[in-house]
Amino acid sequence: MRASRIISLFPTLLAALLLALPGLGSAGVEDPRDPTHHFFDPTFGDFPEELEEAREAGKKGILLFFEMDDCPFCHRMKNQVLNQPEVQEFYKERFRIFAVDVEGAIEVVNFEGETKTMMDFATRDFRVRATPVFQFFNLDGEPITRFTGATRDVDEFLLLGEFVAEGHYEDGNFTRFRRERAGR
Repeated sequence: MRASRIISLFPTLLAALLLALPGLGSAGVEDPRDPTHHFFDPTFGDFPEELEEAREAGKKGILLFFEMDDCPFCHRMKNQVLNQPEVQEFYKERFRIFAVDVEGAIEVVNFEGETKTMMDFATRDFRVRATPVFQFFNLDGEPITRFTGATRDVDEFLLLGEFVAEGHYEDGNFTRFRRERAGR
């Protein structure tokens, strides 16, 4: 077979190869996006102001991601879950989302209007002892749901978002909600 003939068949062969290998073309593999730019919202750390913006934007609340640099579970969440477009789109539509460094010296204004370091905000106000912690707040700045640790996968993290966004936290805890959904 002549080289020109092989070259002309290349697009067809490539398409056949992609169809033969399931999963190669999935968005989770091909299209991860940096969570710093696509999941988290930029902030100056004034959480009463962020609440006001969340209300004006019609969000369900605020999500704080308490993390630290050396946390392997934080990195796993960022590299396997928070970087997925479907997660980013679901959460960005419903919540304002901010990262808080539990070892950070940067000052923030907490929901009561007090200025504190990120470390004091995390460890004193919310008693964060392990990371990651996903802390959800309603539009009044009240904590409503807390999830400590990494989720198993994208589906569990999306289910957590649904649990909060749809108000299921008012009827019970996430463990029961997850179990009930798995039983369907």
